[in-house]
Amino acid sequence: MANYEYDLGIIGGGAAGLTVASGAAQLGAKTLLVEKETALGGDCLHYGCVPSKTLLKTAHVYHLMKNGPKFGLPAITPPGVDFREVSARIRSVIDTIQEHDSVARFCRLGARVEFGSPVFTDEHAVALGGKNISARAWVIATGSSPEIPPIAGLAATPYLTNRDLFSLDTLPASLIILGAGPIGVEMAQAFCRLGSTVTVIQRSGQILSKEDRDLAEVVQQALEEEGVTFLLNTTVVRVGDLGRDREVVVKNSAGETVTLTGEAILVALGRTPNVAGLGLEKIGIPFDHAGLTVNRYLRTSHRHIYGAGDVIGGYQFTHVAGYEGGVVLRNAIFHLPQKADYTLVPWCTYTQPSLASIGLNEKRAQKAGIDYTVWSEEFSNNDRGVTEGESSGMIKLLLDRKKRPLGVQILGPQAGELLGEWVAMLNSGVGLSKIATAIHPYPTLGEINKRVAGAVFAKKIFSAPVRKGLRFFFGLQGRACGKGE
Repeated sequence: MANYEYDLGIIGGGAAGLTVASGAAQLGAKTLLVEKETALGGDCLHYGCVPSKTLLKTAHVYHLMKNGPKFGLPAITPPGVDFREVSARIRSVIDTIQEHDSVARFCRLGARVEFGSPVFTDEHAVALGGKNISARAWVIATGSSPEIPPIAGLAATPYLTNRDLFSLDTLPASLIILGAGPIGVEMAQAFCRLGSTVTVIQRSGQILSKEDRDLAEVVQQALEEEGVTFLLNTTVVRVGDLGRDREVVVKNSAGETVTLTGEAILVALGRTPNVAGLGLEKIGIPFDHAGLTVNRYLRTSHRHIYGAGDVIGGYQFTHVAGYEGGVVLRNAIFHLPQKADYTLVPWCTYTQPSLASIGLNEKRAQKAGIDYTVWSEEFSNNDRGVTEGESSGMIKLLLDRKKRPLGVQILGPQAGELLGEWVAMLNSGVGLSKIATAIHPYPTLGEINKRVAGAVFAKKIFSAPVRKGLRFFFGLQGRACGKGE
């Protein structure tokens, strides 16, 4: 057997890489973790999930301050936002969470951390800092970066991405957002609530294009009521730098050319995998614009080299990267073959109302040719939603022909938290009746889960044949109030 310096080498200190490093080191594998940035945590901690959700909370509080009358409180006009203070709070939250992703912690677990840009020199070794480092197995978890489209004039025009959005010194008076995916719509609501004039440009005819149209349109309507402008079926022709402002020329579905101006442009048009500069070509590992090519076991063309997280494309979520890290850990350390299974991947867009999903929605079920039925309940019928002043939205439960759940979508307050009950149920194979018969505290938003599950059984339980049988066996007398009363 060859003599390698490490049992496992990991390139990338984001969610996937940290999961593998933590597990492997604690299991006794001599582990090396290499990160090209100056700190561990990846895009999610420093430029993505953590700062964006921190900003959304700040914007939500400011929004509440301006909407006291909705809750029977006096109307006030709070001072304008000092974005340096907002950025400072974001930084403090990142620093707090950073402790969990510190070099010291991983060293205590037994993993060595190095910083730099490694390049494969052969199938088992990388060049890093002027030396060669070898490992029996490698994991490529280098993540992704904002995709910058080839729009005319963009390269010569200052623009923002998620990497600089959360450290601004001042709040942009006006913000033009290119893209209406989760990042685009979340930031549209946040900056609009903080006081920016926000315009969102979307090439297709629907925001949040992976979601069902009826739910996405409710989100759009909510943001429009707060002041966000959406330009759908609109293509960006070119952009330009006007000095203090930026210019964006677009063409709408009618073929009309319109010129927009704004203080800042945010590019939120998706992500591109970080595969360049790793020397993958030298060792024959295939990749394309979608990312590293791996099989269901997350192996590349070399059995001892794995890929996980955004770099392999697919579901680009932090929690999926962590899951994929667990799959790699099982395959690389335990040598117990496990395939990655994405059947029940949950996700959430954290607007208000938020939109969460697990399993199939109608759009994906139709694409797969699956026969289904939809059961739904409105938050307007949920007492806690009414008391909270958040009664917009609904839950949709998709069932197959045998009344087994195919997927759940929740649009409404705390949708991501409410989805947790369905995550547990669907992954454990528990029957729908367990939610329908479980005792939920009152009043809670979670009762909507019980209500939609109960509706599936109510039609059968309260049917005419059941009433007829009870009348026959137990002498029940029927209605006490006439239908016309």
